[in-house]
Amino acid sequence: MASVFLNKLWPGLLVWIALYVSDYILTITCARLYQAGVKNTIVFEGSYEITPYFQRDVNMLRRVSPRFLAALVLIGAVLSSLWWLTRQVALPEAYDFALGVFISLQLAIHTRHLRNLFLFRAILRGDGIRGRVEYSRPQMLRLSALELIALAGVFAVLFLFTENWFLLGGTIGCLGVAGKHWRLAREHVPKPTAT
Repeated sequence: MASVFLNKLWPGLLVWIALYVSDYILTITCARLYQAGVKNTIVFEGSYEITPYFQRDVNMLRRVSPRFLAALVLIGAVLSSLWWLTRQVALPEAYDFALGVFISLQLAIHTRHLRNLFLFRAILRGDGIRGRVEYSRPQMLRLSALELIALAGVFAVLFLFTENWFLLGGTIGCLGVAGKHWRLAREHVPKPTAT
């Protein structure tokens, strides 16, 4: 089965595209739920969206985001180029690694989206969730980093048993984004509150 993803460009690329598109759809869906009343129970400092590049579009609840489309085309071109280059140098593991980076990271993000979707719907239904919790931006970023580090650990252990380059890519992809979120948490400067 893995050879289908390595020998041809389209299967892996289409899986990544489907995950990337559903990531954006789930982001906007959860952001709408947040704006519809979840924000009265769970407060996130700043934007609901954790990635600075997409914050403006998510804050505006844009169904079609030019930034999203640009990233989709760019990463699709990178994956396509990597697939072609790995055929030229007979190193298909490099493409398998790259697919692992992008697909595993999307799977990690989807886990968060699905948790938020069920949690947010329960909050709006008044389904046994009471109180109010506020997350500072640095705390949101640190929690995201820790979650990604934990998933990287799972991928790393699986890699040790299977020596599968896809899993190694998942490990590195999750660690890379975790490091970025940790850095953003350290660099965060709170916005002054209006008086």
